[in-house]
Amino acid sequence: MPRRLYKYRNFSNRTLSMLIDDTVYFADPTTFNDPLDTKPALAADIDNAALETILARLIEDRTVAEMSAAAKTLRYRGPKTLDHIARHGRKAAQRGLADLRYNATDPEYEIEDPERFLLGYYVQEELLRRYDKGVFSLVARATCPLMWSHYGDQHRGLCIGYSVPPAATSNVRKMRYGGSRLVQASAVAAMLGGDDAARRRVDDDVLLRKAKPWIYEREWRLIGSRGEQNSPLELEEIVFGMRCATAVKYSVVQALAQRSRAVGFFEIREQRDSFALARHRIDISELASSRPRRCRDMDGVFDAFAAEIDPVKSSGGETGEG
Repeated sequence: MPRRLYKYRNFSNRTLSMLIDDTVYFADPTTFNDPLDTKPALAADIDNAALETILARLIEDRTVAEMSAAAKTLRYRGPKTLDHIARHGRKAAQRGLADLRYNATDPEYEIEDPERFLLGYYVQEELLRRYDKGVFSLVARATCPLMWSHYGDQHRGLCIGYSVPPAATSNVRKMRYGGSRLVQASAVAAMLGGDDAARRRVDDDVLLRKAKPWIYEREWRLIGSRGEQNSPLELEEIVFGMRCATAVKYSVVQALAQRSRAVGFFEIREQRDSFALARHRIDISELASSRPRRCRDMDGVFDAFAAEIDPVKSSGGETGEG
């Protein structure tokens, strides 16, 4: 894992809140700009009976989880509630399989084994519904020109640098690029049977694989519950883009000035002899010396300058011949 991981952002109210409140937002993967991200296909490498077992288990687990969440909200507890939820989960699985078998008899299906086709499709859909986690995307570099253009508001934004404390290491995972989009049904069966290695393999295939052209991002993903959460990462630095306004830099520096753990501030600069970007530390004292400013304070400066150039005119006298 790199020493620093970075999050490119435009400057906005949400970005400022992230920095001041030390939060991160775990996004729903279905909102990502790549529609194939976290959407693998199932490889049905086991027989129909095994696929039915997987589907029944996935439907039952989902139903139990949904009803348990509802019961918790309503503060329903006790053995009777748990037994009712378990029975409802089993019945939901039975109804799901019955519906699938009925749908497989539709004469519109012009394929050799409609039931197997539907089993693969339903298992795939239930598997994806199981992965209701959120993703906080990070990258390995603060000097990537494409990332600044695509995610850093064309250099008008900033890049947030984090370190990963030991407690968060297991939740930060590296993306893989290219290869197959397929998840093996046999691995899903092993995962449901309690095989930790199979679970990690399925997790990786669902959450951590993208098309090869995205490799320039060098992405790492922090996995957690969806929505805004307290940050498990350690905020270390802020890198401002080449077009980032001075007022924005000043605002961010001042917003974090009283933070209990200091943050480093940098800016991106061009390299004279190449297209590479480099980060340079900002002189905070120099930045603070010119901001905030009051435009009317400049009137006195202009008057003094005018007096030096034309002392007679500035005193109200007249000049001329004769």
